[in-house]
Parts: sequence; structure tokens; C-alpha cells
Amino acid sequence: MGSVGSGQEWKSGAIYTREHDQRASEMRTVQDGAEGFAGGAAFRRYDWEHTMTTRVETETEILWLGETACHDRALVGGKAAQLSRLAAGYRVPPGFCLTSTAFATARSNGHAGTGIGGRPVVLPPSLFGKLTAAYQTLAARSGLEAPPVAVRSSAIDEDGSAASFAGQHDTYLNIAGIDAVAEAVIRCWASFSSERALAYRRQQGLPLDTLRPAVLIQHLVVADVSAVVFSANPVTGKRDEIVLNATWGLGESLVSGTVTPDTYLVRKTDLTVTGREIGDKQRMTVAIPEGTREVDVPRLLRRQPALDDAQAIEMAQLARSLDEAMGYPVDVECAFSGGRLYLLQCRPITRLPASK
Repeated sequence: MGSVGSGQEWKSGAIYTREHDQRASEMRTVQDGAEGFAGGAAFRRYDWEHTMTTRVETETEILWLGETACHDRALVGGKAAQLSRLAAGYRVPPGFCLTSTAFATARSNGHAGTGIGGRPVVLPPSLFGKLTAAYQTLAARSGLEAPPVAVRSSAIDEDGSAASFAGQHDTYLNIAGIDAVAEAVIRCWASFSSERALAYRRQQGLPLDTLRPAVLIQHLVVADVSAVVFSANPVTGKRDEIVLNATWGLGESLVSGTVTPDTYLVRKTDLTVTGREIGDKQRMTVAIPEGTREVDVPRLLRRQPALDDAQAIEMAQLARSLDEAMGYPVDVECAFSGGRLYLLQCRPITRLPASK
């Protein structure tokens, strides 16, 4: 359990920064090679421009959270772009994004969408190599040979003020090993063409012929408690009331609606807990080898609060800070693991009734 402090104290909890020295060294190597190319100046200029164009395309196939380029929702989708912007100021699990450019690369090679319906799981060799290198970098930073990751879809038009796409595209948790990660990427791509996702796009008046999926891959937070926090009351419309739904384990049981969570009400102005209702939490999602499983909650825990008041206040403080930073009410997914609070997702509340 973390202590409650000011918003500035919370923001000092950022745990991930990106080093650029290796990339700068590679750029110098490419430039040196171009300058030394045998032939006339026109050849050298063509080779340099061609190399740089190829490199720009390569570098935009995989981007790391926290990099400026990863803030571009046209490349990484709304979910990843939002987390990338927030990574410098909040405790966001480290990770990288396979961009819409990567999907275009795979599609042009006839690979996007394979791995479904019994067909083989493959990526273009060059893209698989880049995915492998990025996963190995994440492994080195985590100190694990095959770190467990969350593989999440990130739509280009996702998490906007009008359409959130919550639950429309696939997410895979506790995926370990590069082959399993590659398969999860393929399945995330395929989920953009599911009947459920296409029906949602039609409902929102969005085009069906311009699908540009990105996929976010982050170190998995093995949650003790997961929560969805609304910085405004989604039922009454009250802007001065924060609502928390919390449950044991990973958040999949919560977002899928298979568990009755605990509910906390917190006054936004002074972060006072004004109400709590402890649910009969019968189901929870836990990590198992090669994925997750929904299991029964031990009887002694079903009626026990998933959060104490200090933890509820810390989550409410996070939501209030994000509300102030974004300038609009937000829907936040977060989790406690080992006493630390992690931000997993932040999106606008797209439908908020008039305050009653």
C-alpha cells in the first residue's frame, strides 16, 4: 500500500525512461556508410536518401512508450498514444507498440490475419526479427529471460471522446516467449475484423475499409487487486464524485462483468471516502502458465474488502490527477501489485448523464 501525497509526489513515481544512445550510434554508422559509397555524388545522395527513408519506415514499425513518436495515435492507436504521453509522469508498465505501419508491412506481404482458423502463425521475417529484438530488450530490462507481457489491441480511432472501443478488440495476458507473443499479435490484428468490432464501428459511423490496427506489448502487472475508476459518477453524472469498482486479481473478471466488485465513492475535492459497498466477489482472474484463468475466489476473501481506505484514496487521487491533466472526466484501469499502484489505461468517459 502506498502513501497518499500530492499529485506532484504521485507523478514522481515514473519508472521507465528510454535511452537513445544506441539509435544515435546506428544513425552515425548509416551516415558514414552513405558518405563512403563508391560512385558520384548523385549515387551517394540517392543511397543516403533511400537509406534514411527505409530507416524511418523501420523505426516506425516498433515504438517504445515514452518516445515522442509513440504519442502519435495515427501510428500506435489511442490506447498506446495516451499511455505513452502519461509514461513520463505516472507509473505505467514499460512496453512497446507494433504500429499501424507494421500492420501495413505484414498485409503487403500477405501475412496480416494469418494464424486464425488453423492457418499457420507467421510474421514477415524482418518484422518478426524486430519484434524479437524489442522483446529481448524488454527481457533485459526486467531481468527475466521470457518476461510475461500483456498484448493489447490499440485502434487508431480508439479512446476518443465519441468512441472508446472498450472490450471490442482482443487482449491477451500473461504471454511469455517470442513465439507466443507473435501469435498474440496476429490474433489482435484479426480481432479488428470480428463481427463484434465491425458492428461497433457501424454503430459509431466509422469506416470499415480503413482498419489500421496497432498492438501494445507491456510488461505484465500481476495484480493483487484491480480496479476501474471513474473521475465522475457514470450513473448520477456528478462531477464531484469519484467511483471505484475493485476486485481481487487481474482485471479481466471486472471488465468482462463476471464478478460483482466492491464499490467505493470518494469526494473529489478532499478525497474523503463517502461510501462503500462490499460485493460478493465469487470469481477472479489469475495468471497461469501460458495465459490466465478465471477461478473461484476463496470463501474467506469473497466478502473481504479488496481495498482499504488508503488504497481507495490513492486510486481516487490518480483518477483526479488524470482528470485535471486531460481536462475531461476519465475512465481509468489500474492495479496494485506488491504495494505499488500502476496505471494500465486511461480513456474519456464517452457517455456521462447530466448531473442529478
